Amino acid sequence: MPEVAQKRVTLLAKGCTVHSGKVVAVPRTLNELIIIAKRKLGLPAATKVYTAKGGVIDDIDLIRDDEVLYISSEDPEPNSLGEKSFTDWVTLNVGGRVFTTTRATLMNEPNSMLARMFSPAEAWSNVSDASGAFLIDRSPVYFEPIINYLRHGQLILDKGVNPQGVLEEAKFFGISGILEQLEELVKGINLDSADLSKLDLRFINFKMANLRKTDLWNANLSNCCLERANLSGAHMDGAILSCTRLQRAHMEGASLRGCNFEDPAGTRANLEGVNLKNSDLEGSQLGNVNLRVATLKGANLQNCILRGAVLAGADLENCNLTGCDLQDANLRGANITGATIKEITGPLHMTAFVRNQLPGSALSVPATPDS
Repeated sequence: MPEVAQKRVTLLAKGCTVHSGKVVAVPRTLNELIIIAKRKLGLPAATKVYTAKGGVIDDIDLIRDDEVLYISSEDPEPNSLGEKSFTDWVTLNVGGRVFTTTRATLMNEPNSMLARMFSPAEAWSNVSDASGAFLIDRSPVYFEPIINYLRHGQLILDKGVNPQGVLEEAKFFGISGILEQLEELVKGINLDSADLSKLDLRFINFKMANLRKTDLWNANLSNCCLERANLSGAHMDGAILSCTRLQRAHMEGASLRGCNFEDPAGTRANLEGVNLKNSDLEGSQLGNVNLRVATLKGANLQNCILRGAVLAGADLENCNLTGCDLQDANLRGANITGATIKEITGPLHMTAFVRNQLPGSALSVPATPDS
């Protein structure tokens, strides 16, 4: 039979930091482990063994390899020596509102910031107010659903509580157990195949919304937030998209013919990382637009105005750029393999840059006195 490797654990006196622990081999019985702890940690009155989450271990077989264990005595006043216990009641002052809970509740998500802040094994310097409550400079409205989740394991949002705010707090505190659920709530808006043509939709937050195959013909979407929205197959011909935020939006196969992305005030629309694969943007005004690392593979950009546009790192493979105005556009690092670039308008440095990356037959630029 293969030899079974002996388990080992780190022993810590309750209330001490991980730097004062002792690594020992796990013996055959719990009593033997407590005797070892008495000798190694100098705890003559040791009687109890706890897990990192505060559970009492009463069977040696429950101990896992490389586990951190806390050794304690049955002191009737465990906090009289300033020790931290898993059953301690903790008072928090979050943004001026007081919350009272147990240390074990705050440690229900072991990898979260709250668990590290209030773990007996950590030594965080938590600032307290005059009453002794630990000060946390966050929103109490969005913190309440998080503390309740740690208490009973369910995400419950009172009426009027914005899930976006709770999501940001959950990210800040590292409460990973509710992130996916909150992100689904934030997505919220489902306008799949809806008819929104010719509507004034300025300043609306469509972040992560489902707008697949939506009809947005001639709609005014200026100053809208469409970050990570699903606009695949949407009909957006003639839409006004000045100052629109479209970072990481999914727009594969969308039609954006004759769209206007330009803002008279000079603020550029942000389409960084957008997916416009096989989309149709013919004749659109895209001057000064940020299309950095965007996917435009197979897109139709014929006769588009791209003056001053940022296309650095963009994927323009097999893209149709015939008749585009690329003056002062930034194509540094862009992939233009197989792109069709004929009759473009732009300065010599731009046409030379393109010529270096494409076969001569793919490039047709009118002669100028400088050339």
